[in-house]
Amino acid sequence: MTSPSTTLSLVDTDPAELAVDAIVIGVHSQTGDAADGPAAALLLASGAESIAAAFDGKLTETLALLGATGSPGEVVKLATLGTVTAPLVAAVGLGPEPSGAAPAPETLRRAAGAAVRALAGAPRVALALPVPDDADAAAALRAVAEGALLGSYRFAGYKTRPQPARREPVAEVLVAVPDAGDAGARAEIDRATIVAGAVRRTRDWVNAAPNELRPPTFADAVAEAAREAGLGVEVLDEAALREGGYGGITAVGQGSEAPPRLVKLTWTPEGGGSGKRVALVGKGITFDTGGVSIKPAQGMWEMKSDMAGAAAVAGAMLAVAALRPAVAVTAYVPMAENMPSGSSYRPGDVITMYNGKKVEVLNTDAEGRLILGDAIARACEDGCDYLFETSTLTGGQVVALGKRIAGVMGTPELCERVKAAGEAVGELAWPMPLPDDVRKGMDSEVADISQVNAGMDRAGHMLQGGVFLREFVTDGVAWTHIDVAGPSYHSGEATGYWTKGGTGVPVRMLLQLVDDIAANG
Repeated sequence: MTSPSTTLSLVDTDPAELAVDAIVIGVHSQTGDAADGPAAALLLASGAESIAAAFDGKLTETLALLGATGSPGEVVKLATLGTVTAPLVAAVGLGPEPSGAAPAPETLRRAAGAAVRALAGAPRVALALPVPDDADAAAALRAVAEGALLGSYRFAGYKTRPQPARREPVAEVLVAVPDAGDAGARAEIDRATIVAGAVRRTRDWVNAAPNELRPPTFADAVAEAAREAGLGVEVLDEAALREGGYGGITAVGQGSEAPPRLVKLTWTPEGGGSGKRVALVGKGITFDTGGVSIKPAQGMWEMKSDMAGAAAVAGAMLAVAALRPAVAVTAYVPMAENMPSGSSYRPGDVITMYNGKKVEVLNTDAEGRLILGDAIARACEDGCDYLFETSTLTGGQVVALGKRIAGVMGTPELCERVKAAGEAVGELAWPMPLPDDVRKGMDSEVADISQVNAGMDRAGHMLQGGVFLREFVTDGVAWTHIDVAGPSYHSGEATGYWTKGGTGVPVRMLLQLVDDIAANG
């Protein structure tokens, strides 16, 4: 199931003369002495000069009368009545004017997303947002383009009847820039189209109904998309997993009639690229009931998103194939459905992981770390210099850091690179510790390690997950565990370039990390 897509292009025509259905401009809020009356409380952002001139200097006054405040993400629409070619102006809030600089890329990304989503039903929209003509131009243009494409996303869904009140997403977005023929600007549009396409595909997978995307189906969908993209593909079915000794994946998946899978995707640059090898690992629990340690019914329907890490890794690999970075990247995507049945694994079971380590199971709802442990061990066996694993692993991440900031654990230096990459693309992450006392409480009397720290119960649960995964990383491999339990799925109303449902986090962060390693090692 593919959601409707939006096309993106550059124009350098005067925004007041563009033949579009709506033109988007930015407005800043002013406070204190700078704001004297409602009209003065608004300040037009750069890019809207010709639009303002067409309104004889009364544009901010009119927008203020309509309730515009310039607060971030606010969209106020104004009929132009022939003052400019477009019949509609949409003013999107950018917050207070930054001192001596253009708005931050994330501000522009969210503004573009909010504006394009608010203009659903308008076939052709132009963005006249502030893109500076300096060293920051590339980041600003990329942000505007990504925001527009992601804000226009809408999951195709399963409705059988037409929805008259449901407006179609904007079909075409034009981004106004000083020079539409600039090669650098065109390259940013091309990249944004590729990256946003990968994020949208990720969102589609996360939003799919769990009965439509069980492990074999999910594996087939990822494999088909990867082959079309030119990636190397290897899929291990339940028999191959059992024979290969993938005890964690096999144990978690044995309670479902839809058997588990492990999908390996490979990108190899010509000539070997930088010589560095990157491994990406993503958790693919297509539905998580908790197994025998069953979850409460309330909200369990959102557990269809427990494969968001796997979807993000697979989506990132599709973008890697198109962007062709000068670094080898291999993805490992374990997939299973955690169900209660007569064949389910149980608390008290001892399972043998891919690296031979024996694990005592104490809670079948801590299943993600088991399938990831196998995949991490396989990635290290194949060989890698950097390993980035991402998963909706623990509710503890949401408790500690909320719904927009991922927790990152692992090699300290690499955690800082993850944090920097997240800041660069607007997918924030915060380094967390891996305390020795947490590991000590996971000592088992009957196995090498227990799956959780029973003495801590759910205290420090995010850290327990990271400590467990560390057991499967080979010495010498720089690694991080990125817990996206909160940021990967948005259950509230649409905001910025996030729509309800899957967000596609952390696809863009992973791609930023791949670029960083390709450039800097």
